[in-house]
Amino acid sequence: MTTSRLDSPLLLVCATILIGMIGCAAPNEVPAKPGMRAAGMPYCPMCGRMMSAHASGCGPAASQPSIPLIGQPAPAFEANTTQGKIRFPDDFKGKWIVLFSHPADFTPVCTTEFMTLATMQPDFEALNCQLVGLSIDSNFSHIAWLRTITEKIEWKGMKNVVVTFPVIADIKMDVARECGMIHPAASDTQAVRAVFVIDPKGIVRALIYYPMSTGRNVNEIKRLLISLQTCDAHGVATPANWQPGEDVIMPAPGSCGAASTRLAENGKGYYCLDWFLCLKKMPKDQLVLPPGDK
Repeated sequence: MTTSRLDSPLLLVCATILIGMIGCAAPNEVPAKPGMRAAGMPYCPMCGRMMSAHASGCGPAASQPSIPLIGQPAPAFEANTTQGKIRFPDDFKGKWIVLFSHPADFTPVCTTEFMTLATMQPDFEALNCQLVGLSIDSNFSHIAWLRTITEKIEWKGMKNVVVTFPVIADIKMDVARECGMIHPAASDTQAVRAVFVIDPKGIVRALIYYPMSTGRNVNEIKRLLISLQTCDAHGVATPANWQPGEDVIMPAPGSCGAASTRLAENGKGYYCLDWFLCLKKMPKDQLVLPPGDK
């Protein structure tokens, strides 16, 4: 029998390599297990999924988390929480939001974070900010853990701490994946310590990621929020290690003439280190601050 070109082993090897290089192209099909063929449907020889199941290809790049970026609208979703069902971010329209994930309930680092966040919640409320937590646990687990915190845990002078902000139950990891909180190289079953600061228009303004071993600095999250609000309200920027009440940075001049004018008027309400770096006073009474920070 004559062997056709399509049956040539060399051709099949070349085709396999080519498909692996260019990835797979059409969306919306059910994944197949590696080594399985679906009747009448092509499959990817690299990972075994339907060729239409991963338009971006296979391999390491295809498994990277999709992370919402600064300046983009926050992901929208509905979820069950310890405070009932929410529509995010619509239910908090007009407020700033700090959305944060933690690896799991009944874990030590997360417990200290939740106690600190709950204790500082009045500060965030004074800044018109809603706290929203998340982990890949059920609502029942969340409730049991939060009750344990209230009834049994005392740390750094904090005791009988009641957590009243919503904690999202994300047992299927839908929200965590949507928000880029699953980092497979760290864990494919737990969220990392992600923080998203979202403005009243629902736009992502800042994001921070911490490893599972390191507890977050809640004071720094509050400082970041105050900085964002100050920059928005006054059209300024804040320098390194800025604290409320310290000098702020004026926008750099956008032309040679503006630069000359800026230097010529140096000392009239501001001071310049050079034409592009000028600062001015921004006392606390010009800022929106929690009562204890004024």
